Amino acid sequence: MQISVVGQGYVGLPLAIAAADAGFTVYGIDVNAKKIAYLKAGKSFIEDLADNVIKKSIDSKRYIPTSDSKHINQSEVILICVPTPLTEVHKPDLSALIEATITVGRNLKKGAIVIVESTIEPGTCRNILLPILLKESGLMLDDFDLAYSPERIDPTNRNWGITNTPKLVAGITPSAAEKAEAFYGKFIESITSCSSIEIAETAKLLENSFRLVNISFINELTIFCQKIGIDIVEVISAAATKPYGFMPFYPSIGVGGHCIPVDPLYLANAAKLVGAPTRFIDLADQVNQEMPGYFVARAEEKIGGLKDKKVLVVGVSYKPNVSDVRETPVETLISELKQKGAQVCWHDDLVKVWNGEESVALSSDFDLAIIATPHDYLDFSKLGDVPILNTRGSI
Repeated sequence: MQISVVGQGYVGLPLAIAAADAGFTVYGIDVNAKKIAYLKAGKSFIEDLADNVIKKSIDSKRYIPTSDSKHINQSEVILICVPTPLTEVHKPDLSALIEATITVGRNLKKGAIVIVESTIEPGTCRNILLPILLKESGLMLDDFDLAYSPERIDPTNRNWGITNTPKLVAGITPSAAEKAEAFYGKFIESITSCSSIEIAETAKLLENSFRLVNISFINELTIFCQKIGIDIVEVISAAATKPYGFMPFYPSIGVGGHCIPVDPLYLANAAKLVGAPTRFIDLADQVNQEMPGYFVARAEEKIGGLKDKKVLVVGVSYKPNVSDVRETPVETLISELKQKGAQVCWHDDLVKVWNGEESVALSSDFDLAIIATPHDYLDFSKLGDVPILNTRGSI
């Protein structure tokens, strides 16, 4: 069976490789020609996939990276895994998803199933994507299937990957759900079928809204613990000894990445359209966005002002041990430090180049170091006697 995976990023690429390993012939389609050239050379840009894994799949002719959307017409299964970020005014941005769906529709063959993995508001598959597929393909609903299966990717998680992370599926029709379940069942261990696409769409938003609310709560509690001089990490560890009714979340400079700061706002937007309250999400988003400013104030207090001070920000990606800088709160931190007159440099050997600047070496030539994203490779002894502000819970 031939399949196409549209979008070869942090979601689409691991999915394509997993399907290829399961015996499918997989066309990994992406409009980014540089990315496709990189993949064709057997190079990986994702921490969880080594170069030799990509090369092995290519050499076996099971994985074919390409920018040619015509391969969709040769595929029985088409998966859409493109980004659904936020606009500059923090509203859902479906532009990439709509363009991908138009492309799929124009190349869709009779009998195929389209499975959307991108994060979306409830009703998007039924009310937006299905009409596009019908219009662009010229087919009838009985001629193809449409399903939704939200991605569950956690980069660098060594315990949970594509094959052992439980998968949700739902279809516009019962037969679509059955086909999607049969497909994923070839390489994923546990699959749950939802009774409607809207339930699966909403479940995905719930997962990460739950995380945003709890992380933001812990970040607020961190401020309290700092004020009274106790260690928030020790408080969390003590609470986590309770074997029921508690789940540990940990402090940070704020959440980032393609999921936690984004998905809850998709849910909030959908709720506002029907007049439902989202006060928890709204407040959690506010707390999350205020955290960089809190640490700027802490930095001012720690070294007696920031004007003309040399400040090193350590780690700029959104989470440890990845190079992904999407929605990273460190960008706001650096911007606000500069607004206070600080001379800001940053160090991150995983990111290397970002916003027209390059990573600098760890050294003692600074007035303050702010640990924003603590990668495992970091050797903090290179900072010497530089004062350190740890955003991960230090008092």
